[in-house]
Amino acid sequence: MDSAAVQRWARLAGGPSPWLHDEVGNRMAQRLSWIKATPATWMDWSPVRGGAAARHIASDVYKNSDKLLPPSLSDIELKAIKKANELDRSIWQRLMRQGPSVASADTRVGMLWANMCLHDTHMPTSMIRQWHRHLAVDGFLMFSCLGPDTLTELRALYARMGWQAPCHAYTDMHDWGDMLVANGFNAPVMDVERMVLSYASAERLLQDLRQFGRNLSIERSRVTRGRRWRQRLVAELERGLPRTPDGQLMLTFEIIYGHAHKPPPSVKVADTSAISLDDMKQMLGTARQVGKR
Repeated sequence: MDSAAVQRWARLAGGPSPWLHDEVGNRMAQRLSWIKATPATWMDWSPVRGGAAARHIASDVYKNSDKLLPPSLSDIELKAIKKANELDRSIWQRLMRQGPSVASADTRVGMLWANMCLHDTHMPTSMIRQWHRHLAVDGFLMFSCLGPDTLTELRALYARMGWQAPCHAYTDMHDWGDMLVANGFNAPVMDVERMVLSYASAERLLQDLRQFGRNLSIERSRVTRGRRWRQRLVAELERGLPRTPDGQLMLTFEIIYGHAHKPPPSVKVADTSAISLDDMKQMLGTARQVGKR
């Protein structure tokens, strides 16, 4: 992935969340019923593009829990969140100026919610490590992202035309599971579903794709394309994409859902062992809780 393109896309995160992200977030929120624990605090990692489901969680599912925002948010994202909160809040809440607080670098929460953001970073290991660092012991992670079967019809059309791929490569759910384990998470549970979206026209399809994301591949075309190329693209989409029985254009999206738990830190026994101060505090806290039981 092109790091400059990733950062440029992140800077554009000022508008409303894409409807697909809202839908995926709602489906992921239904999975919270599988978890008996109720976190005292939780963090919404992608509060702008991550969809409206997090606001539903804050008001209905975890209404007695404190919602926090990650410390890595840009000024554009903070302005967008403030605007959304003003629209969502009641008159009384506006008078009281209530709203989610921005966490500090050492904040620990009981649940971290990361909807539809992992596939848009060129440093996924770094992001997963940040998630692990912000979770308290016995806290849990809920995340979703696009999988490798996303846009299969569009990628096939581009290949037939001899064009560079229309999107960057997406990671398989088994690789995400391995990456979670390698970075301290325990027993990740991965699930996948495929959504086939239908469109009345190529123009409507392109409108959605532009809202959903960008091609962040370092191998994407560097040529500036004009109006005539776009007209050709629309014509090829109308001609080359598969259609439903009633004539709608079809496009597949693979959605990966992941859930993982943060276990107590462990220290490898050796002649000399090293452990961070944060891990030591968490180990001592866990030991006290066990003693009280």
